[in-house]
Order: sequence, then structure tokens, then C-alpha cells
Amino acid sequence: MFHASPTFLNWPSACFGGSGRNPVPKWKYSVTGLDPDKTVKCAGREVRISPKAAVEICGTIRGMRVAEAKELLERVCAKKKAIPYKRYKKEVPHRSLDERWHAGRYPVKAASTILKLLEELEANAEYKGLNLAKVKIIHAASQRGMKIRNYVPRAHGRSSPSFNILTHLEIVGYEGE
Repeated sequence: MFHASPTFLNWPSACFGGSGRNPVPKWKYSVTGLDPDKTVKCAGREVRISPKAAVEICGTIRGMRVAEAKELLERVCAKKKAIPYKRYKKEVPHRSLDERWHAGRYPVKAASTILKLLEELEANAEYKGLNLAKVKIIHAASQRGMKIRNYVPRAHGRSSPSFNILTHLEIVGYEGE
């Protein structure tokens, strides 16, 4: 005989944290153990940008001050400065970069989205009363989100897949010296 536990009967709220009628997932950050008084966080969940471009941009802005990162991303959006591609670098054309790296691209859509996240990070820092000149990006990460499956109809009753992978973004700033 089957005996239902209270968790099984109320599984949407147990898994998603909602009331069961409208399950909303609880998102957490991948970085833990931070000082909440000197740390500011922001996140973008299930954003329609390229996960590969997001990984490269996050690797580039990690360790920068917020003003420097915003200036860099504005130059990327204007196609004045290329982002070095260090992980996803196969068949990437060479650009004239300032660093000792050759492969690079201008990911404008991803840069503009991350630029909006940096503006949110600044707003959160102002709300917490942190000094914006001292806020440094200590954690910038992106993970692949869900995959939106779409199929394009072709001739003779066939179809071709057209998938879109969403991206999760996290940026954490710390007020240092």
C-alpha cells in the first residue's frame, strides 16, 4: 500500500519554495562565505545571450573595478575593443588586442546585457551605502540555463532543430581599499 508523505503531497512548494499554485524557483549564488556588509550582488537569470560569450566577458571583467568594467563594455558595444576569447577560441579570428592574446570577438549583445547588470550592481552598492570607487568585481560567473527547443519545418515533411540556450549570470562586488 502506498503511503504519501507530506513532502510528496506538497511537492511544488518543497521543490520550488512557492505555495504550490505558482511554483517559482529559488535561485542561489554559486559563491558563499562573503561579508554581507561589504559585498554587493546582482544576477540575471535565463537571459537570452550566448553562454560562450558570457563566459569570456565574465573572465575578462573579473578583478576589475566597476567603472573600468563599464568603460570596457561600452567600448565593446561600440566595437572599439575586442574581448579576448581564451576558452572558446577555435576558429576565432585574430584581433588587435592590448593583451598578449590574439583570438577575440565583439560580443555586443552579451556586453550590453552585462553592462545593464553592472548598472544594477552600482545601484545596489549605492543602496547599501558602499563607496563605488572602491567596489571591485570579485566574482563574475555564467552558467548555461534551460534550452528552448524550436523546430523549423522543411521540405518533404522534415524539420530542423533551432535551439536557443539561455544563460544565468552572477556578479559580486566587494568594497576593498
